[in-house]
Amino acid sequence: MRFIIHTVFIVLIALVTLFGLGPVLLADGSMQERTITAAIVVLIYIILAVLYGKVILWSRNRK
Repeated sequence: MRFIIHTVFIVLIALVTLFGLGPVLLADGSMQERTITAAIVVLIYIILAVLYGKVILWSRNRK
């Protein structure tokens, strides 16, 4: 069960990194657009980290 949880979150983080940081680093838009995109990507990372912690605790307490 924990293997599946780890795999899902690794894939989610990889997707956020690919589709989130790519536009921040490689976009030719304005600096404001890059800043807003970076803030959203950081917010998604924080949400994933909190959710990951809760899911791991849930899987431990499930036994």
